[in-house]
Amino acid sequence: MITPTVGRVVWYCPGPEDPTPIFRDEPLAAHIARVKNDRLVNLLVIRADGVTYGRHDVVLLQDGDKRPREGRYCEWMPYQKGQAAKTEALEQKLQGP
Repeated sequence: MITPTVGRVVWYCPGPEDPTPIFRDEPLAAHIARVKNDRLVNLLVIRADGVTYGRHDVVLLQDGDKRPREGRYCEWMPYQKGQAAKTEALEQKLQGP
């Protein structure tokens, strides 16, 4: 699990109520504006046309979570997941047996 922090970038998948009339099949970039807990955040979302808007109480998916069929959620980008795995492996190596 990656611990969310303010300023990190995630992929945001908009719900039907979002002001995103085009590009609905693509994730949008979003910055974490507030962390409520490891699975609930507030976001500054950047639409595909560059317009920004806010979203409160967005579910942050972690490893193993299933994506909801509908509704809004956010998730870590593949790059961030890879970096977290590398960091974890290095920490384990440094701790030794």
